[in-house]
Parts: sequence; C-alpha cells; structure tokens
Amino acid sequence: MVALRAIGLGKFYKKYPKKIFRIVEKLCFVDKPLHSIDWVLRDVSFQVNEGEALGIVGLNGAGKSTLLKLVAGVISPSIGRYEVKGRVHALLELGMGFHQDFTGRQNIKMAGQLIGFSAKEISSCMDSIIEFSELENSIDDPVRTYSSGMQMRLAFSLATAVRPDVLIVDEALSVGDSYFQHKSFQKIRDFKNLGSTLLIVSHDKSAILSICDRVILIEDGKIRLDGKPEFVMDHYNASLTQNDEQELIELPMSDGRIGVVSGTGEVTTLDLGLFSAAGIRIETVDVGQTVYLQVKVLVEEPIDALVFGFSIKDRLGQTVFGTNTALTNQMVKNLKVGEVVSFKASFDANFGVGSHSVQTAFVSSETHLENNYEWKDLALIFEVVNITKNRFVGSSWVPVTFEIENG
Repeated sequence: MVALRAIGLGKFYKKYPKKIFRIVEKLCFVDKPLHSIDWVLRDVSFQVNEGEALGIVGLNGAGKSTLLKLVAGVISPSIGRYEVKGRVHALLELGMGFHQDFTGRQNIKMAGQLIGFSAKEISSCMDSIIEFSELENSIDDPVRTYSSGMQMRLAFSLATAVRPDVLIVDEALSVGDSYFQHKSFQKIRDFKNLGSTLLIVSHDKSAILSICDRVILIEDGKIRLDGKPEFVMDHYNASLTQNDEQELIELPMSDGRIGVVSGTGEVTTLDLGLFSAAGIRIETVDVGQTVYLQVKVLVEEPIDALVFGFSIKDRLGQTVFGTNTALTNQMVKNLKVGEVVSFKASFDANFGVGSHSVQTAFVSSETHLENNYEWKDLALIFEVVNITKNRFVGSSWVPVTFEIENG
C-alpha cells in the first residue's frame, strides 16, 4: 500500500527588490506585482510504498530539504498536495524545536509534544530516550551547553523513541561521532525491517546504497531521475563536475543494469579488460587470485596531465576499493593528440563471493571535480567465486590465523 504520495508539489517565494515594496503591494492598489517569483520546487510527483526506503539526492540548493519540509508539514506547498498515511516523525534541521535555555529533559517533554507524542508516551519513553542518546550525565544541563553532536543525539533519540509509520531524515546524521552514526543507521534499518517507510536525504553514498530501495535525483527543483540506487547515484556522481560541456551516456549492461559514461571527451577508452597473471582475459575470479586490470585510451585533445583511477564495487554499488595514479605519484604529463596510453593495475582479488563491477576514471587530479575527461560506471563486470579458500562471509577476504590454547 502507498504510505506517502506527492502530487504536483511546488514551492515558491516572492522576491522584492526592496522591503518597502512588500508593504506597498499589500496595502496599495498596484497595476502589476512588485515581486518576482523564485521557484524552489516545481511539479514534483512521486509515491512511496509502506516499508520502502526512498533516498533523495542532489546538489546544494536543488530543493531536497524543502521537499522534506513540505512532506513533514513544516511548510505549506504553493501548489500541489501530498498525502501521508500514519504517524510521521521528521529529523530535519539540527535542534529544530529545542529551546536552548531548557535542559535536555525539558526539551524532550516540549519537543516530543510538538512531534505528536502524548504526555504519557513521553513519560514512558523518557528513560529509553536518555539511554539511547547516552546523555545521562548532561540531560539536566541547558541544551545551549551541548555540542552539535550532542544535540543530534538528543534529536534522533527523541524522533525514534516510538517507531513511526514514516520517518524523514535530512542529513542530520552527518553530525556527531562515527559510533553514534553507525548506531543510528542500525536503528533506521531496524525500523525499515519492521515496516516503517523512510525518506532520507544524505550525501553519504554508502548510506543511501545500503538502506534505500529507490533514489530520486533532484535538479533545479525538479525530479530528474527516479530509479534503482546504484543507477541514480552514478548519475548524481557524474553531475558533480562543474564542466557544462560534459556529455552523459547510458549503456545497457549484460546483466540488465545501466552503465553511465560521462566526461568531456579528451580521452576515449579503446580497450578494457581483466586478466589473469598469465595474461588470459577473464570474467570469473577466484578469491585472492592475482589479476590485473588493463585499459588503453586514445588521446583526443592535448592534455597537460592525465590520471587513471579505478574502483571495485560490490553488487549493491558499494565501493570495496579504489585508487588512482595521482595517489601513487604516477601522473602522465604533456600528452598529444593521437597518442595511445596503456595503464595496467595489478592486485590480488581479496573480495567476497558475488558479482562485482569496475568503475574507471580519467581525470587531471585526485578527483573528477575539476577535469573529468572520461568516467565510466559499470565499465566491466566480473564474478568472484571461492575455489581455494575456506568458507567465509563478508565483502572482503582477510587471511586469518587462529591460535588456540587449552587449559
């Protein structure tokens, strides 16, 4: 069943050249408006089923937070409507609803009622909220004395004290220590497993890929893509570059997934393959087997500096390992049109059993944000099998030796 539905949602704000114009327009008859319209969101429609986790990604200013505030009922839409089934808890701006001069305990009581808890629910959950936040020693201190991480702990613990039908999280978990982030994401996963619907805005690609069933990409206040997490995140990664001349191409893969190729075209891949140590092109790899990735590129335009990078991803699109020739101080300089350059990366395939993919990048520095000549997601797919190792679980093979003593 549908838990949340947005239908033609839009939000705009009026912009006035001067503050006095707002008053004049309100109080006086004018022939034409004295304001312009600034659309933050426009014509946004989607639905989320019960128990589904939807990730929302996009560049800063794309409209992600505004969308969550609309769905959470914090602000009203200018056009369109939304429907939400059941209890909604939202973790939006850090400390939203907190009074800085009240203690943590007092804020639990006050902010809890703002998000829909009854006094009885707050009283029954008080101990568990404090325990989960791990703020026992400061819960009776004013919130203004809390660090941003402590406020996040308190806000998250309150919002998740009772499992909601819909949980909305906007980037709040990027604040605080790694331990509490892991703890919080595990609670979010538990809610999902119990049937809660999730809406999550995050720049953490790993979090999106591990939790979400779908992802939507928002650009300039509109939904550009709505699909499987890996596919949408690949598009989002390609959009991070600032070069307007970049092209983006979608390529169907043999396993049904869609590869994304982006870049400005200064280099073009001629050949890419995974090979055994004996030089045989392979598609199936034994755990721990020594292999090498080889790629040949044609230089289409003069390049001052060329960096080759690659990463190995698991079947969910999570990066298992990645590196590039800038990090190893092997940047290629002063390339001319027509040159062919070959890169060979040797490594032991210490990966877990399952399908893996290779992402390749040809750039000018450590990242693709400045010059992205060619970037390929799902450039190559290979299967890891376990023929020679003892059975193990996980995404990586780590040789382990046990020592056992009796008595």
